[in-house]
Amino acid sequence: MSLVSEIPAAAASLVAEYYAQKLAFETDCSDVRQAMTSGNADFVLIDVRGPSLFQQRHIPGSINLPHGKMTARSMAQWPDDTLFVVYCAGPHCNGTDKAALRLGRLGKRVKVMIGGISGWKDEGNPFEIG
Repeated sequence: MSLVSEIPAAAASLVAEYYAQKLAFETDCSDVRQAMTSGNADFVLIDVRGPSLFQQRHIPGSINLPHGKMTARSMAQWPDDTLFVVYCAGPHCNGTDKAALRLGRLGKRVKVMIGGISGWKDEGNPFEIG
């Protein structure tokens, strides 16, 4: 028996349930890019890094709103059913987790864009400056 199969794999129904739940919480750079470039973005893309990093480069079409600035008042400008997609520097940054937690506590729908700026760059996607 290998180290891979030493612990039995989960039942197929549990695998399906797990990944359906996981995908309810996150999206990836490719899906965000496809939605943004096709004009089919049904979400607000939020860069949760600080303003100076946002000015250096950010994903086209995103807005800058650090998680500490996410309040009931600042989020009131969007309808209650708005889906927010948040990103930060990358896998080494927990800014998206903090933003998702804050938005969830405010009753907002949110997904984390896995990979963040690092993932966006790794896939060869363009940036905006300023």
